[in-house]
Amino acid sequence: MQKQGRAKFVLGITGNIACGKSTVSKMFKTRDSLLIDADVIARMFLAKNRRIYEKVKAAFGEGILKPDKRIDRKKLGRIVFADSSALNRLNKIIHPALIKEIKRLIKKSDKKIIVLDAALIIEAGLRKIVDKLVVVTTQRQQQIQRLMQRGVFRKEDIVMRMKSQISQKEKLRFADFIIDNSGQIRKTEKQVSEIRRKLWKS
Repeated sequence: MQKQGRAKFVLGITGNIACGKSTVSKMFKTRDSLLIDADVIARMFLAKNRRIYEKVKAAFGEGILKPDKRIDRKKLGRIVFADSSALNRLNKIIHPALIKEIKRLIKKSDKKIIVLDAALIIEAGLRKIVDKLVVVTTQRQQQIQRLMQRGVFRKEDIVMRMKSQISQKEKLRFADFIIDNSGQIRKTEKQVSEIRRKLWKS
């Protein structure tokens, strides 16, 4: 599963919102691998990294803060997903630190296999650090239904978030493997098993 001369193999898992990339990433995770979740790291930066916190506050104003001065991610999301320039501004603040942290975690890990779960592998320029890329897809209506069922987003917020990402069709151009997560979970598990077998044989 490793490239010749490489000590570690990095498997990237990406997909648009509510496609199930995190579910798939956990299926690839084993006791012999490290799972890195880029979304978790980004949330940690907003909550605990003072430098990033101050830059985000300066860029988007006090209106994005909760009464306790923490960043309200819902408010911030409504701003950036409604305005591509605002989203680019936020990404320029977070992405350099995020990429640096991901590289640091990969380097320091003693695991031979790294599973990188990140929605923006392609957009953030992380494609070059993964050895193989899995793109998880599902039907557009299923994306909307899943997000509505979570009760976290308004429908207009969902549509804005979906529009802010490059299309599934575009992401498939970069894929080494594709997982259709629009069916039952056992079908997804079967696809993961097939990819795992191919990777171990390579």
